[in-house]
Amino acid sequence: MDIKVMPAGDSALVAEFGTSVDEEVNEKVHALAKKIRRENIPGITEMVPTFRSLMIYYDMLRISYSRLSMIISVLGRELKTDTAVHKRIIRIPCCYGARFGVDLSGMEQLTGLSRQEIIELHSGTDYKIYMLGFLPGFVYLGGLDKRLEVPRLDTPRVKIGKGAVGIGGDQTGIYPMDSPGGWRLIGGTPVDLYDPHREDPVLFKAGEYIRFVPISIMDYYDIRQEILKGTYSLDVIQE
Repeated sequence: MDIKVMPAGDSALVAEFGTSVDEEVNEKVHALAKKIRRENIPGITEMVPTFRSLMIYYDMLRISYSRLSMIISVLGRELKTDTAVHKRIIRIPCCYGARFGVDLSGMEQLTGLSRQEIIELHSGTDYKIYMLGFLPGFVYLGGLDKRLEVPRLDTPRVKIGKGAVGIGGDQTGIYPMDSPGGWRLIGGTPVDLYDPHREDPVLFKAGEYIRFVPISIMDYYDIRQEILKGTYSLDVIQE
């Protein structure tokens, strides 16, 4: 897979892999980021992975674009696919339906699936976090079952509540804060994806995985109370 390195303003460059959005391409992006960290290249200040590219910010007083682009090109061509992918899976509780999943009944009509089938399919997948964006802590997830793919709402909602879990097109995601949005809502999580008062405000990192765990409405409020008391801890699996 070829790598294309391009300038992005006077203090950043973009390393791009292909034109498609899929897991193989995204693995290359994260593999390059890991390799750059290991090389500890002087002058690099930040890296931002996306679906199929890596934005690399640098201090032009410490390293030139020509030198950095050459280094990145060489590292990108030397990447090897790691067949033994190690997953960090974060289990996210989700209350499907109730007052959170206002579009769940409409999803039944659009997909021809029952409510229980939709829940089982949605919670039966480990979703890779391809990238973060749009809002602080908003995750773009890959791996949605094709049977759950539905179009976005014709008219977006003015406000979607924090923690809402929705589906739009071929993606699913979680709204980290109150926001307008056009995705169809199927549930909600009590977990705060973004909290500016935390040491690490954003809960996830690109390259990690999310697994939704169905919970009841009572479980939702119990977990919420634990979070407010500071006694709740995420369930994380290493595979």
